[in-house]
Amino acid sequence: MSGFLDIKGLTLRLRGGPTILRSVSLRVASGKVHGLVGESGAGKSTIGKAVLGTLPRAIEITGGEIWLDGVNLLALPPRERRRRIGATAALIPQDPLTALNPSKRIGPQITRRLIDILGWSKADANRRARDILDEVHIPDVARVMRSYPHELSGGMRQRVLIASAFAAEPKLIVADEPTTALDVTVQKQILRLINEMRARHGTALLFVTHDLGVVSKVCNSLSVLYAGKVVEEAQMHRFFTQPIHPYSRALLAATPTYLDPDGSLQPVPAEVIQEVETEVHQHAQRAGYDV
Repeated sequence: MSGFLDIKGLTLRLRGGPTILRSVSLRVASGKVHGLVGESGAGKSTIGKAVLGTLPRAIEITGGEIWLDGVNLLALPPRERRRRIGATAALIPQDPLTALNPSKRIGPQITRRLIDILGWSKADANRRARDILDEVHIPDVARVMRSYPHELSGGMRQRVLIASAFAAEPKLIVADEPTTALDVTVQKQILRLINEMRARHGTALLFVTHDLGVVSKVCNSLSVLYAGKVVEEAQMHRFFTQPIHPYSRALLAATPTYLDPDGSLQPVPAEVIQEVETEVHQHAQRAGYDV
């Protein structure tokens, strides 16, 4: 069965350097939430950037396919690829303070994509911005539209980014650790809001995070990424009750629990690290990179 987003054998490397993603495959079904988990540096955000066409120039795609709504993005000319991504997908970034332009008011930051990329009129874009800000439960929408980012709280700024992502009714949203910069209370509100908006709009969601607690609350399925490779893919219930890969089991063992507050945390098994390091070394040698 195909998904709305199908990534097949995606391989990325630094130009003139080592491979950083190795034959990554995952699927996000229409209207569902797929989690992408793993430790920092595993390549989670890099996958999201590959989907959205925002990879740094230092990274090149050397293999694989990215199918979005039945079209292989990597087979399209660059201009057509950007147009299709702009009309179909959106991003909820990690840090709202740095994602928003500090020198521009909130209103134009939401309407710019609608006007410049999708060709909406200014009046329609402003109307949509007001409606979508109201939908994410922002009070006094008119004031917020006129405000600068620094005049809003962290939670309000994140709501603005969620509103901006959903404004053009995208069919896919990449959420790149959207609650990392928030305190626990606000995090819970934002997760509930994202899930509420996704369900209302029928949007597929690729949810990037290192937090298994967050994954358990919002995702239908997940892929576990380690050192640029998917080591396990599963539905949520099966993953938390019967994890298969040693690294998955190590992740779960390393999660603190109130049921055992004095219990010790388990490190990633040495044999898992050795297995992955050996594979990375072999990939580098085949690519002619001196390790």
